Amino acid sequence: MNLYAILDLGYVRESEIVSCTKSICGSGVSMLQLRAKSKRPNEILKIAKQIKPICKDLGTPLIINDYPEIAGEIEADGVHIGQEDGKINDARKMSGNCKLVGRSTHSLDQVRTANNEGADYIGFGPLYATNTKPGRPAIGLNDIIQAHKEFNGPIYCIGGINESTIIEVIKAGAKNVVIVSDLLQSSDIVYYVSKIKSLSKKTLEEIS
Repeated sequence: MNLYAILDLGYVRESEIVSCTKSICGSGVSMLQLRAKSKRPNEILKIAKQIKPICKDLGTPLIINDYPEIAGEIEADGVHIGQEDGKINDARKMSGNCKLVGRSTHSLDQVRTANNEGADYIGFGPLYATNTKPGRPAIGLNDIIQAHKEFNGPIYCIGGINESTIIEVIKAGAKNVVIVSDLLQSSDIVYYVSKIKSLSKKTLEEIS
């Protein structure tokens, strides 16, 4: 199971960006996304330039949320877009043909559309209500298995996943997950990721 991390600046102070990025990238996550909903594009570009060398040095692919042009300018590994952010092909072109273009999906219909559009991976959720996506209703766990049947690439389940819910999420069919607030608010990110991976491995062994 792969763990996709998001450096969400709603949870991380600017003074902690570098140290947090180093901890996340050093923990063995599969990818790191920069998400800065409250920042202007020029501010996001500055932060992206700051963390790109860290990600590169530690071998962690860097994904830029919402801004394909920023992803292209810093030669990020990918860009992630929401349902209202245009077409996959347009994002790919605007990003200078980044290796990865991901899409947020919230229903099986959206999963099918993302598959037809050629998304390289998708986020699927929120499985549970979460403050990271205020106002977005939880979709629950029932469609996880079907989503994997509908989409040809990796699916990263997201939304309210933490130490308490990770086991039932995996038992519901999740193969990869995104954890945001619980990871960023942990006192030791490297230890936290290790614990999540251990719980996941144990759960997968139990159900296999």
